[in-house]
Amino acid sequence: MFYNFLSPLASEWTFFNVFRYITFRSMAALMTALLISIILGPRFIAWLRRLKCGQYIHEDVAAHACKAGTPTMGGLLMLFSLSVSLLLWADLTNIYIWQAFFVFAGFGAIGLWDDMTKLRHHKNRGISGKAKIAGQLGIACVAMLLLFANPDYSSKLTIPFFKEVTFDLGWFYLPFGVFVMVAASNAVNLTDGLDGLAIGPSIVACIVFSIFIYITGNARFAGYLLVPYMPGVGEVTVFCAALVGAGLGFLWFNAYPAQVFMGDVGSLSIGGVLGYLALLCKQELVLAVVGGLFVAETLSVIVQVGYFRWTGGKRFFRMAPLHHHFELKGVPESKIIIRFWITSILLGLMALSVLKLR
Repeated sequence: MFYNFLSPLASEWTFFNVFRYITFRSMAALMTALLISIILGPRFIAWLRRLKCGQYIHEDVAAHACKAGTPTMGGLLMLFSLSVSLLLWADLTNIYIWQAFFVFAGFGAIGLWDDMTKLRHHKNRGISGKAKIAGQLGIACVAMLLLFANPDYSSKLTIPFFKEVTFDLGWFYLPFGVFVMVAASNAVNLTDGLDGLAIGPSIVACIVFSIFIYITGNARFAGYLLVPYMPGVGEVTVFCAALVGAGLGFLWFNAYPAQVFMGDVGSLSIGGVLGYLALLCKQELVLAVVGGLFVAETLSVIVQVGYFRWTGGKRFFRMAPLHHHFELKGVPESKIIIRFWITSILLGLMALSVLKLR
């Protein structure tokens, strides 16, 4: 049975039957979250300033010294606008909506803990890496157990661009799914280093997965496009749309020069839920395509650390993650951001091509 806070109106006025359509509610959820973010944004930023929630800049990034004190934890604004939008437009009886929200809020709680620790210690160092990973693993494990408990969910791994090539991982799919969520969460976190750099590609990825999820939940489309069908999953399209709206609203204030930063409460939650969305629609490996920018940023850190240890102190990049390398080469911050956005859009289109190139 369909239910949200506006659904009772359908029994009173025939016009409101349109609320039952996922496409209509997705557009409404996007606009609602966007408007809430834009309207409340100035007051929210002022509130963060009063609480002295200013960002502490790492000493190695001298070019960002002028950004010190910019309010952080803007991810809380996204969480609030997303929550209100879901209450108004999502089917609150749908288990997948609650699971997606659990992942988003759970990873966000880990990020909030990290952000609060940085503010308390007056340094750009939060909780220990072990504590952060342990928290992420806990949230991801619960999410995967909930998914695996569903008899409609498959442990098969689909391969992009191939029609009938799948691998049944069995119980190994559980740790694999946990890895996907934790890796995606940290990848987005590493990318969040310039104004608007992380939220732009995140919005693109969320749009791509909203399309995949809508198709996955539609028996006709799933059959035609050879996508694994899962009843009820299509409702998560509303969640994706609300997250896109919340992200656009945040970008309104995070665009260069930023008035607010998302903080770990935003980056960890967005990355974690992107991993969950990829697992939900059985497009796990497509995440590496649409999130190619996040993958590149993460690999740049791995290469930098590995090369530093192997050579006894030499650096492969001028600085990692990758966006700092381009900064130190003299590329203006705004140009790096726009070029990374363009790259993410191209990767998103490439990911969508999976639907036909099979």
